[in-house]
Amino acid sequence: MRVRHLLGTVAAALLLAGATTAHALPAAVADGVTVHPAGALAADGTVTLTGTYRCLDDGDGPVFVSSTLIQGQRSQGIGGTRAVCDGRVHAWTNSSVVHDPVYRPGAAKVQATLMQLTPKALGVPLPQFRAVENADVTLG
Repeated sequence: MRVRHLLGTVAAALLLAGATTAHALPAAVADGVTVHPAGALAADGTVTLTGTYRCLDDGDGPVFVSSTLIQGQRSQGIGGTRAVCDGRVHAWTNSSVVHDPVYRPGAAKVQATLMQLTPKALGVPLPQFRAVENADVTLG
Protein backbone atom coordinates (compact mmCIF):
# COMPACT_ATOMS: atom_id res chain seq x y z
CA MET A 1 0.00 0.00 0.00
CA ARG A 2 1.42 3.37 -0.92
CA VAL A 3 2.19 5.92 1.76
CA ARG A 4 -0.05 8.54 0.17
CA HIS A 5 -2.97 6.12 0.49
CA LEU A 6 -2.23 5.75 4.21
CA LEU A 7 -2.65 9.43 4.95
CA GLY A 8 -5.90 11.40 4.86
CA THR A 9 -5.78 14.88 3.41
CA VAL A 10 -5.66 17.83 5.76
CA ALA A 11 -7.95 19.89 3.56
CA ALA A 12 -10.65 17.25 3.61
CA ALA A 13 -10.31 16.89 7.37
CA LEU A 14 -10.83 20.60 7.84
CA LEU A 15 -13.78 20.59 5.44
CA LEU A 16 -15.51 17.73 7.21
CA ALA A 17 -14.38 18.39 10.79
CA GLY A 18 -17.73 19.84 11.78
CA ALA A 19 -19.70 16.87 10.47
CA THR A 20 -21.35 14.48 12.91
CA THR A 21 -20.97 10.72 12.72
CA ALA A 22 -23.69 8.22 11.88
CA HIS A 23 -23.46 6.59 15.29
CA ALA A 24 -21.44 7.07 18.43
CA LEU A 25 -19.05 4.48 19.79
CA PRO A 26 -20.53 2.87 22.93
CA ALA A 27 -18.50 3.48 26.09
CA ALA A 28 -18.24 -0.27 26.77
CA VAL A 29 -16.53 -1.01 23.44
CA ALA A 30 -12.72 -0.98 23.58
CA ASP A 31 -12.06 -0.97 19.82
CA GLY A 32 -14.54 0.40 17.32
CA VAL A 33 -14.97 2.34 14.10
CA THR A 34 -17.87 4.32 12.61
CA VAL A 35 -18.58 5.79 9.17
CA HIS A 36 -20.14 9.19 8.56
CA PRO A 37 -23.30 8.82 6.40
CA ALA A 38 -22.08 11.32 3.76
CA GLY A 39 -19.02 11.03 1.53
CA ALA A 40 -17.56 13.86 -0.55
CA LEU A 41 -16.89 13.79 -4.30
CA ALA A 42 -14.71 16.54 -5.79
CA ALA A 43 -14.62 17.63 -9.43
CA ASP A 44 -11.11 16.15 -9.85
CA GLY A 45 -12.34 12.66 -8.84
CA THR A 46 -11.22 12.85 -5.20
CA VAL A 47 -13.38 10.76 -2.87
CA THR A 48 -13.28 11.61 0.84
CA LEU A 49 -14.76 9.41 3.56
CA THR A 50 -14.88 10.17 7.29
CA GLY A 51 -15.88 8.68 10.61
CA THR A 52 -14.58 7.99 14.10
CA TYR A 53 -12.57 5.26 15.79
CA ARG A 54 -11.35 4.22 19.21
CA CYS A 55 -8.71 1.71 20.26
CA LEU A 56 -7.10 1.12 23.62
CA ASP A 57 -3.45 0.51 22.74
CA ASP A 58 -1.37 -0.26 19.69
CA GLY A 59 0.54 -3.14 21.31
CA ASP A 60 3.09 -4.68 19.01
CA GLY A 61 2.43 -2.80 15.77
CA PRO A 62 0.86 0.20 14.06
CA VAL A 63 -2.92 0.49 13.75
CA PHE A 64 -4.70 1.97 10.72
CA VAL A 65 -8.25 2.88 9.72
CA SER A 66 -8.78 1.69 6.16
CA SER A 67 -11.89 2.20 4.06
CA THR A 68 -13.37 0.58 0.98
CA LEU A 69 -16.03 2.29 -1.13
CA ILE A 70 -18.57 0.11 -2.95
CA GLN A 71 -20.99 1.45 -5.57
CA GLY A 72 -22.69 -0.96 -7.96
CA GLN A 73 -20.11 -3.54 -9.07
CA ARG A 74 -17.18 -1.26 -8.24
CA SER A 75 -15.13 -1.61 -5.06
CA GLN A 76 -11.98 0.37 -4.28
CA GLY A 77 -9.86 1.14 -1.25
CA ILE A 78 -10.01 4.81 -0.31
CA GLY A 79 -6.84 5.69 1.59
CA GLY A 80 -5.91 4.90 5.16
CA THR A 81 -5.23 6.79 8.36
CA ARG A 82 -2.75 5.93 11.12
CA ALA A 83 -4.70 5.46 14.36
CA VAL A 84 -3.80 6.84 17.79
CA CYS A 85 -4.71 4.13 20.29
CA ASP A 86 -5.19 5.97 23.58
CA GLY A 87 -8.75 4.91 24.47
CA ARG A 88 -10.27 8.19 23.22
CA VAL A 89 -12.57 8.69 20.24
CA HIS A 90 -10.77 10.22 17.25
CA ALA A 91 -11.92 11.36 13.80
CA TRP A 92 -10.55 9.68 10.68
CA THR A 93 -10.50 10.99 7.11
CA ASN A 94 -9.47 8.93 4.08
CA SER A 95 -9.16 10.35 0.56
CA SER A 96 -8.15 9.07 -2.83
CA VAL A 97 -8.34 10.35 -6.39
CA VAL A 98 -10.45 7.90 -8.41
CA HIS A 99 -10.60 7.86 -12.23
CA ASP A 100 -11.89 5.54 -14.95
CA PRO A 101 -14.68 5.25 -14.02
CA VAL A 102 -15.32 7.85 -11.39
CA TYR A 103 -17.81 7.31 -8.61
CA ARG A 104 -21.18 9.05 -9.02
CA PRO A 105 -23.24 11.05 -6.53
CA GLY A 106 -25.82 8.93 -4.71
CA ALA A 107 -26.05 5.76 -2.67
CA ALA A 108 -22.96 3.68 -1.89
CA LYS A 109 -21.57 1.45 0.84
CA VAL A 110 -18.40 1.82 2.91
CA GLN A 111 -16.52 -0.79 4.86
CA ALA A 112 -14.22 0.80 7.44
CA THR A 113 -11.70 -1.42 9.20
CA LEU A 114 -9.54 -0.81 12.25
CA MET A 115 -6.52 -2.97 11.42
CA GLN A 116 -3.23 -3.61 13.18
CA LEU A 117 -0.02 -4.80 11.54
CA THR A 118 1.52 -7.29 13.96
CA PRO A 119 5.05 -8.67 13.59
CA LYS A 120 5.16 -12.41 12.92
CA ALA A 121 7.75 -15.00 11.98
CA LEU A 122 10.51 -13.82 9.65
CA GLY A 123 9.65 -10.19 10.46
CA VAL A 124 6.71 -10.05 8.05
CA PRO A 125 3.83 -8.00 9.51
CA LEU A 126 0.38 -9.56 9.23
CA PRO A 127 -2.95 -7.77 9.53
CA GLN A 128 -5.07 -8.27 12.64
CA PHE A 129 -8.59 -6.87 12.32
CA ARG A 130 -9.72 -5.12 15.48
CA ALA A 131 -13.09 -3.66 14.33
CA VAL A 132 -15.18 -3.46 11.15
CA GLU A 133 -18.14 -1.25 10.25
CA ASN A 134 -20.30 -1.65 7.14
CA ALA A 135 -22.38 1.44 6.43
CA ASP A 136 -24.62 2.98 3.81
CA VAL A 137 -23.43 6.40 2.68
CA THR A 138 -24.54 9.08 0.26
CA LEU A 139 -21.88 10.49 -2.04
CA GLY A 140 -22.27 14.09 -3.03
